[in-house]
Amino acid sequence: MGRAPASSPPRLGRPPKARGPRTSRAALLRELISLKLQFGSQAAARKRVALRSLDREELGAHELFTLHELLCFWRAYPDDASLLRQVERMLRSFANRGDLRIHAEKLADSGIAGTAIRYAFYADTARWLAHRWPASIAIDWPRFERADRLEELLPLLAHPAEIPALDELALPPRDWLRRMRGSRTSDAAFLALRFAELPMSDLAREILYDQLDVPWVLSPGADTPSRTLAQARVGRAPIAFQRRALARERPSTDQILRLRPRAVRTLSPADGAHLVDLARAAMVTRARDLDVFSYADRRDVRLVDFGHGLQFACMGARPERRLLLEAVYGYLTLKNGVPIGYVLTSTLFGSAEMAYNVFDPWRGAEAGPIYARVLAMTRHLFGCDTFTIVPYQLGEGNDEAIDSGAWWFYQKMGFRPRASAAVSLMKRELSRARREPLRRSSVATLRRLARHTLHLDLGRRRDDVLGRLELPNVGLHAMRFLGTRYGADRERAAEDCAAQATALLGVSITGWSADESQAFDRWAPLILLLPGIEKWSAPEKAALAEVARAKGGRREADFVRRFDEHRKLRRAIVSLAAQEPR
Repeated sequence: MGRAPASSPPRLGRPPKARGPRTSRAALLRELISLKLQFGSQAAARKRVALRSLDREELGAHELFTLHELLCFWRAYPDDASLLRQVERMLRSFANRGDLRIHAEKLADSGIAGTAIRYAFYADTARWLAHRWPASIAIDWPRFERADRLEELLPLLAHPAEIPALDELALPPRDWLRRMRGSRTSDAAFLALRFAELPMSDLAREILYDQLDVPWVLSPGADTPSRTLAQARVGRAPIAFQRRALARERPSTDQILRLRPRAVRTLSPADGAHLVDLARAAMVTRARDLDVFSYADRRDVRLVDFGHGLQFACMGARPERRLLLEAVYGYLTLKNGVPIGYVLTSTLFGSAEMAYNVFDPWRGAEAGPIYARVLAMTRHLFGCDTFTIVPYQLGEGNDEAIDSGAWWFYQKMGFRPRASAAVSLMKRELSRARREPLRRSSVATLRRLARHTLHLDLGRRRDDVLGRLELPNVGLHAMRFLGTRYGADRERAAEDCAAQATALLGVSITGWSADESQAFDRWAPLILLLPGIEKWSAPEKAALAEVARAKGGRREADFVRRFDEHRKLRRAIVSLAAQEPR
């Protein structure tokens, strides 16, 4: 921290400053906590005084965590430039605090700069970390419960010249990795990078690696991921200072319909890569993995700006990682450049399944107003008028959602169940709440409510939407078709179906990109199954080919638009989804 303790004698020639009664660190923290959601010049001045005092104090582990969370919160919601400078200065030096070094082990897995992160990262994240920070990662051997399985796979990672030793000698896997990796890399980096080179498909490599469930330790370094220093460096709007109380209201449906982004900007691949890395780091520091961030395409990153410092970094998946039908996009929510949460959308049929998460320091701040802008953004980007929340997001097998009362958050945003049992239960709970305003739904009631999807209809209510359509039936139809005709020879199936589909549609895919051709090949069996397709007009068939092509294009959102505009295709998919094959 670099400052002399309060008991040190003053320098010669400079008289000691008069001091008033010393405020305890506990009192200072209590004051800061009380000021968290207070804004304006007076609140900012009180925050600065208390922060300066705490910057000189030696704190305990819990106190350090509390201070860190407040600093992160005010980095995203600063009252003024002076407070922002102080907050940023304290965050930049947080890892160098003497008390943090003392309590670093207690604060492990917190994502605070200067502390370690322990997590069994999935294969793609492990590979990313191994490329970026090979010296900072290690296998947490005491927690590696499946090391015996690794021993069986070591020959796959070795050069043929090493096999005689592996065949004849009995050493623990840890010792083998130490010998194989040499002195230039860590055991974890060696393992992740060797798995990445196995001669098999990406999916097969990842399944094999993930089954090991390798526990990692990411040690802190100068630029390793941390929540403390997470901040977007590209596309940032001017800082929006918070001079009044945060908006807490939940906008009405009419207000949501009027909301529009101020701007939607397509980023260069270089800037897109920065935001993809920022999103991945946000997951790492919270011991999470999110596929759409892990497999995000740096060519398909857009920045959606709603003003007042609120932006969403919207990113689509790489073509080889896209689903056959729905388009999945991930969004990193940014407030003044600070990641404060994330969003997932799965869109098709003018509808979207939604997942919404606010990171801990900012929960309860502006959840309703921000979510309204999430809905407006999804509507603007994909033309959706119906939104679905699946049971997991409501609490089905998700205790975090139960504890946060997620079901009632969405209900107050206008979402409603369609299942009669859930509607009846909701009405009973609302009636009881009117009689007993302080009453809260029991955990058992929340679990019953969470069994059913919720929908928000901004247009006419309809059933051809995600969450109502049985899209798995489409896959079952394709499975029956391929199994009946080709049995185990799926390679011949792929070749035959692609040839038959191009002939049926009267198109040539010569000149298409590799990603576009791959997307068409994946769609080919489905094209052959579409009911009534032989009666479609030539323009309708050509438009279908362009739908399949768009699935492998630069931006998957283009596929969504083309699909939703093709009425006969939509009806055909609905027909397939409506009936499970016998």
